[in-house]
Amino acid sequence: MFTTSIYFPQSLCRYSKEPSLYTVKAVLILDNDGDRLYAKYYDDTYPTVKEQKAFEKNIFNKTHRTDSEIALLEGLTVVYKSNIDLFFYVIGSSHENELMLMAVLNCLFDSLSQMLRKNVERRALLENMEGLFLAVDEIVDGGVILESDPQQVVHRVALRGDDVPLTEQTVTQVLQSAKEQIKWSLLR
Repeated sequence: MFTTSIYFPQSLCRYSKEPSLYTVKAVLILDNDGDRLYAKYYDDTYPTVKEQKAFEKNIFNKTHRTDSEIALLEGLTVVYKSNIDLFFYVIGSSHENELMLMAVLNCLFDSLSQMLRKNVERRALLENMEGLFLAVDEIVDGGVILESDPQQVVHRVALRGDDVPLTEQTVTQVLQSAKEQIKWSLLR
């Protein structure tokens, strides 16, 4: 077999960095006032909580009045979507593919929409934070995109939610499980 290689000088390449799987720098969900409801940073671009909160306020101030879906801010690519009283953000580096970031954003939003029965708003999200945590973990792990199909994410979250070990269950879940077991043992 013959192989051909084409030489592209670095100055002509769109990306000056080596390709990387680490495409997502952060996933954020803010409320109508720009306050953090959920934030997961995957690198040390903003190492302290103070810097993260300042960045989140800046991002909210630049995006909450616009209808666009993408912004370049502080050398980062930001894709975002708003719904009722929530703002969803996926952040990548300035050389990152916007379509990949948008796929992550859409997957997150569509997954939450299915999990919350199309009621994607602040109160419903706060009542189902464990589902949000699981969904984000299924979509992105350490900045690497794992899944972009909302159906798969919802399915995996449902499986993981049913199989929570006793040590990771909340007190309410343990009490509910104990009530169920007592009820069934009395009915025998």
